[in-house]
Amino acid sequence: MQLVYTHGPTVTSYNVGVRKAGTSQLVTAASTFQAASLGKVVLAYITLRLRDRGLLTLDTPLLRYCPYPRLQQDPRAQAITARMALAHSTGLPNWAESPLSPNWSASPLALRYTPDSCWNYSGEGYVWLQKVLEHLTGKSLETLAQEEVFQPLHMAHSSFVWHAAFSTTACTGHDEKGQPTTIQQFSQPYGAYSLLTTATDYAIFLQALTTGRGLQPASYQVVRTPSNSASRCRSTSLSPADAAVAWACGVGLVATSHGPALWHWGNNGDFQGFFMAFPDTKESLLLLTNSANGLRLPERLLPLFFGPGQYWAMQWLAEEK
Repeated sequence: MQLVYTHGPTVTSYNVGVRKAGTSQLVTAASTFQAASLGKVVLAYITLRLRDRGLLTLDTPLLRYCPYPRLQQDPRAQAITARMALAHSTGLPNWAESPLSPNWSASPLALRYTPDSCWNYSGEGYVWLQKVLEHLTGKSLETLAQEEVFQPLHMAHSSFVWHAAFSTTACTGHDEKGQPTTIQQFSQPYGAYSLLTTATDYAIFLQALTTGRGLQPASYQVVRTPSNSASRCRSTSLSPADAAVAWACGVGLVATSHGPALWHWGNNGDFQGFFMAFPDTKESLLLLTNSANGLRLPERLLPLFFGPGQYWAMQWLAEEK
């Protein structure tokens, strides 16, 4: 496990446990973790930087930029925009099938809900947006990430694809029983799940995101302003956690006892991560774990770092499951 707490310029890091159960390979600040869906936030940041340069707008239908063969010929798809993809209101499923399956990248897609009618978490929406960015720039996501994020922010240990150097730093994931799993060596970059990074690197990115570094003021406001109320498509009632959570372009927003916060989680099964950041107080907490039980920790950790109170994110996420 890697944990980074920031408060203004002060950064405190914790490295706990081993890279693989049954070995003496201790987790260090240089250990590499799968960040899972925390990579979606990086893709959102890249999207906003390209928007600042006029390459796309958030509200132009994605199909006007280029075709997307995987999506079936549903006329409702003509309405889907980058803003909907970033805020999980495309109406697409999370995955058409496992993104690790050999035929997934060409598998057909079908809308599950009417676009922009409700909130439904969708990795597929982010994959589609990524393909649009790659079409508009003629560059792969990995190249875009290096140019727009990793190099400017000096994140030397981050990549959306596997590099040989990771063989000496990569953590092994673990299932719910603590048994080691197979290390995934991602050969293709996907913002929705393939980010490999360290907590130290990702904390640098998180500081940029929460302060608006690298973004025009209007795009920084997009990160902090609800795009929708995160009203789940299958929900029939509103809970206290539902009332506290909304969704912006790329991140969740939550009203907590400590003030308004940005948050997101990552879950590749055997790797789980989480962050919560408070722009007003310039504080953040980032957690990366190589465990299928990692998301049990934030509810315990948030009060330790930010004080007793209600943070709602994990209650909301439990309802999402």
